[in-house]
Amino acid sequence: MLMSLALASVVLLGIVPQQSQAIAIYTGWERHALVGSDIRLSCSFFSWHWTSDDVTFSWSYRPDGSRDSISIFHYTGGAPYLDNKGPFKDRLEFVGNPGRRDGSILLKNLDFSDNGTFTCDAKNPPDIVGRPSSVRLLVFEKVPIQAGVITGAIIGVILGLLVLIVVIYYLMRFLVARRVFNLSVSKHGKKKKEGPQPRQIKV
Repeated sequence: MLMSLALASVVLLGIVPQQSQAIAIYTGWERHALVGSDIRLSCSFFSWHWTSDDVTFSWSYRPDGSRDSISIFHYTGGAPYLDNKGPFKDRLEFVGNPGRRDGSILLKNLDFSDNGTFTCDAKNPPDIVGRPSSVRLLVFEKVPIQAGVITGAIIGVILGLLVLIVVIYYLMRFLVARRVFNLSVSKHGKKKKEGPQPRQIKV
């Protein structure tokens, strides 16, 4: 009896705790950049609840060839906390908009030593269960041509050649048909001009 009254009181007072649901976090898969340039690493999330005032974002970095990750950025309580001692000291800026579920960061003055994997984690209470998302950064002296660009160029060349062959084929057919028509008209006009041959009368 007491348990029923307690549950009824909770419902009437509207203090039923919200259920936690999964949160989906998104980043890019791989980013390319030039030495000395800046790059934006995007991080966003999907949640079934409205954006909470307690939303948090966390970024960690694992250099290539290393098994250990280090924390480089954290956003909580409406304030960003930047890395003041690590490899991105004075080179990291928060450019996201938590109200729009954006936890993006900007890395400045990139170097080859910045190559590695960046992982973003986000929490939107009560949705706090989700898998962090990672993006790999590759820094080059010159950005290489991606395989997709090469494949697209090859396909474009092949399609262009096919179109050219079709145009030439129909052009040749047109020229042959025009020549045959002109010859036919020429022969018909010559016969009409000569007229019928007079018959010879035998004596």
